[in-house]
Amino acid sequence: MRRAVVLVVLMAFVWAVQGEAAEVTEPVEREWPQEGVFGTYDRAALQRGFLVFKEVCAVCHAVKYLRFRDLAGIGFPDEEIKALARQYTVTDCCDDAGEPFERPAIPADPFPKPFPNEQAARAANNGALPTDLSLIVKSREGHENYVYSILTGYLDPPAGEEGPEGAYYNPYFPGHWIAMPPPLSEGIVEYPDGTPATVEQMASDVTQFLAWLAEPTMEERKRLGLRFFLFMLVVTGIFYAYKRRIWSRLR
Repeated sequence: MRRAVVLVVLMAFVWAVQGEAAEVTEPVEREWPQEGVFGTYDRAALQRGFLVFKEVCAVCHAVKYLRFRDLAGIGFPDEEIKALARQYTVTDCCDDAGEPFERPAIPADPFPKPFPNEQAARAANNGALPTDLSLIVKSREGHENYVYSILTGYLDPPAGEEGPEGAYYNPYFPGHWIAMPPPLSEGIVEYPDGTPATVEQMASDVTQFLAWLAEPTMEERKRLGLRFFLFMLVVTGIFYAYKRRIWSRLR
């Protein structure tokens, strides 16, 4: 009897897992310039993506690993970084009286968080805690494709399907219901280079920026790997020629 109960429970668990897996919608497959052995970041796309992040995503989401000076890695000159930092005010410690004080940000400062703490973040977002985006691309299965699909995947729910109050239907999100409202809409930002700010373009640009943010040394790592491969190729050739020379004397 006990074995029968255990078997029924296991079967129910398997069916539940299979049902949940069946509901998962695979992310849109796209090609990204940073993919592959020789892939590199598109600096123009990264700068546009930072603009989308700054004007849209940063209203709710933090990036705890980003400092203003890091933006030099996507092509921003030092003077522009300093000017950007001065647009923000940060709290520093301490003045001569030992009290914290506010000052304009400098390039060495972290990019400011939108909320002072988790409780304030939840209170402003109907109890949901906005995810820190520093490593979002690396930490999600599907990586860039997943983030891009989430940003462009908001749809009207199928007939008869209802989600939690305040949630939005997105087939690429686990469970299909997400607390984040659709963040992008046509023309929500204005690109300085004149690129049309379509939802797909903005989603692509900010996804590439977040991919860079998650792995800013990717290009250097690939260059180092290529040099090591070439070095090992040369060394292998030298040893092979040396081996042939040694064995030729023994024949």
